[in-house]
Amino acid sequence: MAAIGDVARLAGVSKATASRALSGGGHVAADTRRRVEAAASEIGYIASPAAASLVTGRTKNVGVVIPIVNRWFFGEVLEGIERALLSAGYDLTLYNVGEHGPARDRVFEFFLARKRVDAVIAIGVDLAEHEAARLAQSGKPLVCLGGRGAVDARLAIDDHAVGTLATEHLLGLGHTRIAHLAGLDAVAEPGSVPGERLRGYLDALASAGLAPGEGHVVEADTTMPAGCTGALQLLGRPGPRPTALFAASDEMAIGAMIAAERLGIAVPGELSVIGVDGHEYAEMFGLTTVEQAPGEQGRLAVDAVLRLLGEGEVADPLPDSGAPLPTRLVVRSSTTAPPRG
Repeated sequence: MAAIGDVARLAGVSKATASRALSGGGHVAADTRRRVEAAASEIGYIASPAAASLVTGRTKNVGVVIPIVNRWFFGEVLEGIERALLSAGYDLTLYNVGEHGPARDRVFEFFLARKRVDAVIAIGVDLAEHEAARLAQSGKPLVCLGGRGAVDARLAIDDHAVGTLATEHLLGLGHTRIAHLAGLDAVAEPGSVPGERLRGYLDALASAGLAPGEGHVVEADTTMPAGCTGALQLLGRPGPRPTALFAASDEMAIGAMIAAERLGIAVPGELSVIGVDGHEYAEMFGLTTVEQAPGEQGRLAVDAVLRLLGEGEVADPLPDSGAPLPTRLVVRSSTTAPPRG
């Protein structure tokens, strides 16, 4: 069986250098690391993760906390995180947490704080004060992608600006009766992602001297079925019908387009629709959207974690500059000028 000494002799380095190169602990020149890795591969040496952990104090494992697994946005972020961690030689352990309760408490009190992970990435999770404090006490860096709570670094788009941009696009086309399919609890929780997008919508209307019509703000889950149901409720009520609709997610927007078709309302001739996300189906449906890049956001979250762990040449204790992550308006065929009359 090959040993670390065999790898060191073949690579022409000391056993300590070979160990550092394969474990990721300490600084090793890039050329030396590649030479050691090639030597280990040639003779079939496999480093013991447990032994490396004893030497370095690192597990090369990152805990990832996510509230929903089976949604497009979260899946894309998770894929970006996984690719970046694997590229850096790290593994991940996934924890699906929902509402506050005993199951969620076990994740933060035991699995993350006590189990051997080097850092934690929380995706779209609103952290309670005691949850963030427990991780801080354990000395594990905590990076949040969206969500709320005290963390070492936070990466997020500007959801208020997103809501404003989407609504201003519709205003710029000449629409004055603009409805909003908001995420759940947008009104009750103004600081949440749905709340910020709702606030951007309302502020854009107010700047144009307008206000939403009666019943023109409907809350729903950010899925296609919920978007369809919400849009049926919104578009089917009596009174002047909106000529444009801003949905808080692309999935809701696609659901709204399906609802309009069921009601015999032409998109975009009678109803313009815009969403948020840049969903993989947006182009197929011709959906205008404010696009973000969830996969790239996942990679950036890993970059922040690695910098906090000192994996770069210089450890950066504050990788979050406070600047929002980029978004862009992508105009397609689902939006146009309002119908005459």
